[in-house]
Amino acid sequence: MQTIQANNYPIYFNEKAYEALNLHLAENKYSNIFIIVDSNTNEYCLPKLLPYIETDLNVEIVEFEAGEENKNIETCIEIWKVLTELGGDRKSLVLNLGGGVVTDLGGFVASTFKRGVDFINIPTTLLSMVDASVGGKNGVDLGNLKNQIGIINVPSMVLIDTQFLETVPQNEMRSGLAEMLKHGLIYDKKYWEEFLDISTIDFDTLDELIHQSVIIKNEIVTQDPTEKNIRKALNFGHTLGHAIEGYFLENPDKTTLLHGEAIAVGMILESFISLNKGLITEEEYIQIKTVLKSIYEDIIFEEADIDPILELLKHDKKNEYGSIQFALIDGIGKIIINQEVENELILKAFEDYKL
Repeated sequence: MQTIQANNYPIYFNEKAYEALNLHLAENKYSNIFIIVDSNTNEYCLPKLLPYIETDLNVEIVEFEAGEENKNIETCIEIWKVLTELGGDRKSLVLNLGGGVVTDLGGFVASTFKRGVDFINIPTTLLSMVDASVGGKNGVDLGNLKNQIGIINVPSMVLIDTQFLETVPQNEMRSGLAEMLKHGLIYDKKYWEEFLDISTIDFDTLDELIHQSVIIKNEIVTQDPTEKNIRKALNFGHTLGHAIEGYFLENPDKTTLLHGEAIAVGMILESFISLNKGLITEEEYIQIKTVLKSIYEDIIFEEADIDPILELLKHDKKNEYGSIQFALIDGIGKIIINQEVENELILKAFEDYKL
């Protein structure tokens, strides 16, 4: 698959990825290499990566416990201490091997250690390949508030090897698929239609769909790297989705949701809002709801859940001047940003989701 040029860094695929990595190591005088992994990628992905790395440099593995609940500043502090103890300096290179939690947190750690060292992202989940690989967003959660602390800083390169997907459970694959579905809904109707019958998708097709999804996100981000305008389109499904994800993460009576599971609910809710604002037809809404509900199990919302979720919306990082900002679809394949939505309509969306 063809290399994609993002803002100031390339995204390499499969066999080209390791050729590019080793050329990069040969051309840059790094002092040492740190590979940041979580407990899952240390076990399942690191053994696949290490044989491809050609270097005489000292390579250190830095592991933290897997899970969104560990994507916080406390984990960063522990990793900064380890980097310091192991002799990390301004010429160190960080490789982030993992899903979105690893690449988000690892990029933030690298961008702030010694005021910034080079890092390379090697996403290992479908979600991180199509989402975290593009755009340079790095950061951590603040309690149950998603991605509240962070910066935009691009990696030296991104290496996407779809062989890592063999290590990913089905629920994690579905989680990543949500972002691909979003890319079709906000930007490319024909791409969305590729997923109307997912039983027809095989692994070879998936490679091409991943490549196309990265192209779509890159085209959006390239126009607006710092999210002042069109990049807000990528927030479709995320305003409510992040609030739902955060609420289920912190509530001990709830089962933690994967990112894509929460975003799938958010896309259904925000599509209902789009319908009620006259932006999409009822036929389009029914199609979106039917496709998403055929892939993702229904999430049960009790009446007592809704107010805390709405409260979390007030802390959404996309808000401006105290106003909650939504990105809504304006027909399948198009988007309209900076939309204010009254609570009454949000409540109706939750009611409709249950049907």
